[in-house]
This record gives sequence, C-alpha cells and structure tokens, in this order.
Amino acid sequence: MSGVAFRDSSIVVIDTSRTSVHAILGLGELLPTPAVEIKARVGLRRSLHDSNGLSNGHAQPAASTSRAASAIPMSSVKVNDYLVGAQLDSALAAGEDIVVSWPFAEGDISDWTQAEAIWKHTLFGLLHLRRTQNESPVLLTVPPTLSRSSLAMLSQLFFERFNVAAFTLLFRPVAQIYAGNALSGIVVDIGEEYTDVNVIYDGFPVRECTESVKLGLQDCREHLVNILRTNQSVMTAISSPDAPLPEEDIKQALLSLVNHLLASGLVKPPAPASSVTGFSASAMPIVEEPEDGVTDIAAIVLAGKEKAVIENNMKKRASAKATAAEQAKMREIEAMDLVEIKDWEWGLREVVVGRERHRLCEPLFDPKLCKKDPNDGVWPIHEVIGAVVQRADVDQRQYVWQGLFVTGELARYIKGMGTSLQSRLMSYILSQPDQHNDVQARHIRVLKIPEYFAEYREKGDGLASFLGAGIVAKIAFHDPNGKNFVSKGEYAAKGPPAIIEMSASLL
Repeated sequence: MSGVAFRDSSIVVIDTSRTSVHAILGLGELLPTPAVEIKARVGLRRSLHDSNGLSNGHAQPAASTSRAASAIPMSSVKVNDYLVGAQLDSALAAGEDIVVSWPFAEGDISDWTQAEAIWKHTLFGLLHLRRTQNESPVLLTVPPTLSRSSLAMLSQLFFERFNVAAFTLLFRPVAQIYAGNALSGIVVDIGEEYTDVNVIYDGFPVRECTESVKLGLQDCREHLVNILRTNQSVMTAISSPDAPLPEEDIKQALLSLVNHLLASGLVKPPAPASSVTGFSASAMPIVEEPEDGVTDIAAIVLAGKEKAVIENNMKKRASAKATAAEQAKMREIEAMDLVEIKDWEWGLREVVVGRERHRLCEPLFDPKLCKKDPNDGVWPIHEVIGAVVQRADVDQRQYVWQGLFVTGELARYIKGMGTSLQSRLMSYILSQPDQHNDVQARHIRVLKIPEYFAEYREKGDGLASFLGAGIVAKIAFHDPNGKNFVSKGEYAAKGPPAIIEMSASLL
C-alpha cells in the first residue's frame, strides 16, 4: 500500500513529447494549461563536445555504480554542462558554437544525461522545487515504445537524482485518449517531424497497433513556403525587385509568414473527401445569431463562442458604416478568402495571402508533394491509420473507430483535422450491406477535448496529453491505497522495477 495522499497544490505533471516539455506544479480545482513550456533540446558548447569525443551530440554511455540491475547510463559529459531552455536560446542568439541535441526526437531516450538535464531544469529551474525538500509527487508521460528496463531507469532517475516524494508513469497516447473523454480509440499525434498513430483499447495501448511515419508539421510548413513562392504579390512584398533579398532571407521570411498564419488561426484543414458518400461528420454545435441581434447568451457561453460573436458583431457594425465602394471591396475580399497580414515579425511588411494558405496540410495526405517516398515507409496518414486499425482484433475495431482523436503540434493551430481524416477513413469500414454484423463498425466518431475544460477552448486539441496526465494525476495521487504510484518508501523496499506494478497503465 502507498499509504499517502497528496495535496493538489504539490502535484507535478511533466508531459514530454518528441520536441517539447510541458509542466506544472499544482493542479487546483480546475485542470489548468501548462505553466511552463520549453523545447525538448539541449546544447553543448563545441569545445566540450569535441574534447569528449562525442558523435552527433550524443554522449557515449559508461558504467554506473548505482543499482546495477537498472543502472542509468552515464557519460563523460555532466548534466550541468548542457544548456537548456532560455540559457540555450540566449547562447544560440549570441552566435555561440553550440551542438544541439534532441534526446526524445526518435520516440525513445537517446541520451540519459541529456534527458536528465531537461527534466532537472524543468523541476528546479522553472518550477522552483528544492531537491533537499522535495515533497512533490511527479507524473511523467512517456512514449509507449519504451522498454521495461527504460521505465525502471526513469523511476531510478526521479527518485535518486531528483528526490521526488512519489512517482508514476503514463503512456502519452493513453493520456491523450483520456483527454478526449474516451477509453478506446485511435490517437493520431501530428508532431513537428513525425506522426504517431496508436490504437487504445479499454485504456491500454494495443502493442501491435502502433506506427510512426516521418511526416509532420515541418513538411507542411515547407510545402506552403513553396506554394507562396508562386504568389507574385507575396514575393514582391517580401523581396522588392529594386532591393532583392538573398535567397536564405527570402526563405526565412516566407517561413515566418507561414508561422504567423498558423499562430493567427488563419489556416483551415482540408475539406472532407468529396468522393466518400454516406458519412456524417460530428459537427460542432453552432450558435445562431438572429438578424435582430438577440442572442442566446447562455448557449454562447456554454459553447465558448463569446469571442467569435463579439468579432462578428464588430464586423457587422464596421460594414454598416462603410461606403458602397468599401462594402463592395469587402465582399470581394471575402469571396476570394483574402487576408491582409500586418505587423508580422519580418520587417513589418504588409502582405495579402489568399486561399492557398489552406493547402498547408496537403503533404499529410499526399507525401509525394514533399518528395517523400512510399518505399521509405512514408505513406499518407489516413492509409497508415487504416493499416494500424486492421491489426487490431476484429471485435475491438468497432470500439476503436468510435474514438478518432487528432492531437499534437498541428492540432494546436488547426482545428477540424479529425473531420478531414474521418471522410478519408470511411473506405476502411464500408462494405456490402449483407456483410454487416454485430462486430463491424458502421461509422467513425471524431473526438475532441470537451468544452467544459474552459482553459483549453481556444488552444485546440494539441495539449491533450498534458490534460489527460493532469486528470490521471488528480486521481492517482489522491488514492493512497491504490496501486497507482510508487512512494519513496516503496522505492526503497522494491527498487526501480516497482514502477511497473505500481503504474496501472504500464501493466
């Protein structure tokens, strides 16, 4: 038995993805968004890197004297040698010769010293915990591909190096499906460079139903950059013919423009596939505003549409005051789906972008657009999802198709990708009417973070893993008699392997 219940204010949640770390100290009554966010990378000055004979920024492990059964690999480079967070950002901005490494980028932990440096900075540098008086329990999310020995080493690291009061682990796809208010489904995590697809059934990942494809938001950005190069007005605004910019500056300016379009919510997902018939998307509730201006305030607030209604009313008032010529121009701009970008970071130039901006996600459905080869295992994400679900047991599939959840970095900027995927996946469940049976799925349900998580309404579904981790942390650390976490006493008695039997989702 764990024997200890922890206060919400002392709980730490750390969500570690391939490219970022989100964390918080204290959960409160409502589940908040992350208090800190950093890139999951470290930097090592070139002099230290070369003097230690490192290759590609990764340290060579040496023997450890601590708990030989699950010893943490050590390296000749020390934890404090690595630059993390703002310190690394400042060194790079100053032009220092830094070797940058991403220890979680491949879906595993490629270097334990680098991983320790990131988590140490998060706990003590950003959350301001004190190692000698650390009374906080920690929930850490991890990829489902980690081996049991790696899970045990994580337990050892947090107890012996960080002196946590209690510790538990949660697989990221499980946390994500919980945030979608479901226990079974398909989690599609579209990150910067990879898209991870995982099938979850009854709260547990299905081991054989997981796949990663090297296709992500970075490919989408580069694709839109290439499209914008064909827009003469955009290119003229960025690089005037009278004073042309170097090629590298043009590329950076276009990338900056793409990032601005994303951050401003000006990019829509691809439309549902028109060739698919017989599917019905799970539409979001729409708050209608009558012509007389009277609105159902309660419905607006419940749906989290206050901002949209206010902006719509402001547009109507502005249109009413405009001259006939101005109104005609506004209608033309609206029909062409043009947006005028002002005050963006690249020289504060004004530029007009059309509906081509909505083509950003095309590489996800056609990897050849970004020169990705199927022979290299890079398939369209809807084909990857279909193939992964087909590996599940027949009697599991109908439950799995009831929870299509798109999350990850892309979902922080673009809402509605689930519906775009839904139509493209229908071919995997459609069949002849006489072949229907009790275990065959009839439709696909798209999940999203519920509206009642107010702080997440405007943030899309990209923070689902962090939200799900917070939900589990509140439950796990409040139950002293449940086998949901390892206390410091249990770690002392059983050692690192205790984490496997004391974290329900790892069983």
